[in-house]
Amino acid sequence: MLALTFAMTGIAYLLGSVSNAVLISRFFKLPDPRDYGSHNPGATNVLRSGNRFAAFIVFLLDMLKGTIPVYLAWYLGIPPLYLGFIGIAACLGHMYPLYFHFRGGKGVATALGALMPLGLDMGSFMIITWLIVLLLSGYSSLAAICAALLAPFYTYYLKPEYTLPVAMLCCLIILRHHENISRLLHGNEPQVWSRHRLKRHRR
Repeated sequence: MLALTFAMTGIAYLLGSVSNAVLISRFFKLPDPRDYGSHNPGATNVLRSGNRFAAFIVFLLDMLKGTIPVYLAWYLGIPPLYLGFIGIAACLGHMYPLYFHFRGGKGVATALGALMPLGLDMGSFMIITWLIVLLLSGYSSLAAICAALLAPFYTYYLKPEYTLPVAMLCCLIILRHHENISRLLHGNEPQVWSRHRLKRHRR
């Protein structure tokens, strides 16, 4: 079981390392999301390009990066605590992708996807929290931070056996948002609804 857990952890990291925001942007001939807006290769930044469909695909694929390895590990009978660490590995892959010079995103969608196999109720609470804060503030980063802060409490109430890995994952997400926190405090954080004029890259 230990060897299987290590193997699934490695698979989760490698799958998480696929930067869907960069690949989908190339497919739709959009600018590299690492070069504009928040410089974050994630769905929210792709949305700033004006292509909502591309942003939706990125969000869905980033979620699946967390869902697939955790669900497969659950199916193989890996204990609950290690399922959480496999989810963390997927998020680490998204944050520090092996194939993209370790320039990754914040891991919010991937973390949400990793929570889904552990309990749809936990994932639903996180989505609702994220949406409420986003609609009230217009800041995706603030919504993600609030959802990450509350996720361990949701987990403790609904699935206490997953509290430790979920708390560790949320701490990691908040640390990855340190630049966003600084921009929020200084009033420089771009809102989701704001659009940046993007120059198409000539090849």
